[in-house]
Amino acid sequence: MPMKADVLICGAGIAGISTAYHLSVRRGVTDIILVDERPPLTLTSDKSTECYRNWWPDPDGSMVAFMNRSIDLMEELARESGNIFRMNRRGYLFATASKHKAETFREAAEEAERLGAGPLRVHDGIDSTYRYSAEEAEEFDAPISGADLLLGREVIEAHFPYISKRAVAAIHPRRAGWLSAQQMGMYMLEQARGHGVRFVSGRVESVETNGGRISGVSVSKRGETLRISTPNFVNAAGPFVEHVGRLLDVSLPVFTELHMKVILNDYLGIVPRDAPLLIWSDPQYLPWSEDEKSFFADSEETRWLLDEFPGGVHTRPEGGPGSNMILILWDYRNRVMDPVPDPPLDPLYAEIAIRGLSALLPGMRAYFEKMPKPILDGGYYVKTEENRPLIGPMPVEGSYVVGALSGYGIMGANAAGDLIARYVCGENLPSYARSFSLERYRDPGYREILRKLEEESWEL
Repeated sequence: MPMKADVLICGAGIAGISTAYHLSVRRGVTDIILVDERPPLTLTSDKSTECYRNWWPDPDGSMVAFMNRSIDLMEELARESGNIFRMNRRGYLFATASKHKAETFREAAEEAERLGAGPLRVHDGIDSTYRYSAEEAEEFDAPISGADLLLGREVIEAHFPYISKRAVAAIHPRRAGWLSAQQMGMYMLEQARGHGVRFVSGRVESVETNGGRISGVSVSKRGETLRISTPNFVNAAGPFVEHVGRLLDVSLPVFTELHMKVILNDYLGIVPRDAPLLIWSDPQYLPWSEDEKSFFADSEETRWLLDEFPGGVHTRPEGGPGSNMILILWDYRNRVMDPVPDPPLDPLYAEIAIRGLSALLPGMRAYFEKMPKPILDGGYYVKTEENRPLIGPMPVEGSYVVGALSGYGIMGANAAGDLIARYVCGENLPSYARSFSLERYRDPGYREILRKLEEESWEL
């Protein structure tokens, strides 16, 4: 006898779990099945920096509104759970040695303020109105928002003396920080299970339709085929979202990039335990010795190590009290590739990341000769051309997609799950819904938004 469900969700990553949570716990839809051939939260959801922010490149305000909604929902979860997932509000600190980039910081902050990310505060020289206390920032719902622009060595060194003396400006978005994605996801999953959500370990092999709408799903489970009757199917398959879309003859406009991160034992304490997320915004050439440069130049396979690398290397403390671990991430060489379960990892990544980070934190040079043993990790960013998500109905009635949450799956998952739940339950949609739907690409006006995203990026 076939199983039945009101909603079947393909994918038990953070997006699928959030969808199940917002349907069951928040809206009372109890007959929900989550299907995944892997344990929950293990393919991509545990591969991120676990950070969040409402600071986004955004010509029409959609991403800022989306992230504000998601952060609101995460704060609600933190309050009701006693902050079991350790959400903080330490913020992101972008630093630069370029006076031109400093002006970019100001323009980005002014635009962010206009879009609803909070007010800009400018601090030129020592200014007692700027405050940063990690102890206060551990409070996830601290009232401060917006961004603080720090201009000049004096104010930067007064608060962040470990940052390179080359830095002439820094911008500190404040409604930002990090959390334990695994614990947040498991909390939502446990709550959803308590409201009737079931998990089936298996692979979605086919999706059935009847009269132009969803009627059922076939799942392979330990060599057997299980048919589940359902009128609603949610494609939350993460890196495999495009593959699952093809089961309904739907072509989703996405591609996948391999991204990596490294965790190190910072036994010298170069990154203070009370630091915000630290980001060096400037392009750079890596600090190799003359002998190393000569060696790399001799081979076409290594010559790229002498090229200019992009800005964006970032780090943060990892772990609780007593931990010396830090997390470093730098997307210096993105690789577009089809997803595979065990992605190839770059053996040079840790050393490149440490050398790049030394531009921001000169103390990292102490690790050039004796690097701590790295823990490498890798996962996929699923992206649309403009790096906005796909959330909403697919062309077959009763089918939905929640995906392409490239690099912001943890921070955006709650708003994404809430939005899909609104579609399934026929509720009023927020203003940003159209900007993330598949239908947006048929809107001539949306091409203007795409043009602005290309020309007016807030690349910091």
